[in-house]
Amino acid sequence: MNRTAEFVLGLIGGIFGIIAAIMAIFIGGIGEAFGAEGSGGVTVAGWLAVLLSVLGIIGSTLVRSRAKVGGILMVIAAVGGFISIFMFYLLSGILLLIGGLMALFKQEVSE
Repeated sequence: MNRTAEFVLGLIGGIFGIIAAIMAIFIGGIGEAFGAEGSGGVTVAGWLAVLLSVLGIIGSTLVRSRAKVGGILMVIAAVGGFISIFMFYLLSGILLLIGGLMALFKQEVSE
């Protein structure tokens, strides 16, 4: 089955997620440089979001051959990334969640 929409949504969501995570790491680093309290946690959450974004990209590539597995990976990446860096991951989380849910619930059409 053609799963181009799920693939594209997951890929774009993962790329935007990596960009958002780098921004969070950058802001956490600036906070650490100025001695802000709790900024180290922002940096750690940013690195976690990078890993989750890569997981989302892996899920988007798997969605063509194994739709359920790829969809689950994208949903995990969306929820985990949104929990880790919240508003930075809003666009990425929405794209990954929509792509993942489409992969999970789209019915196979036999021709």
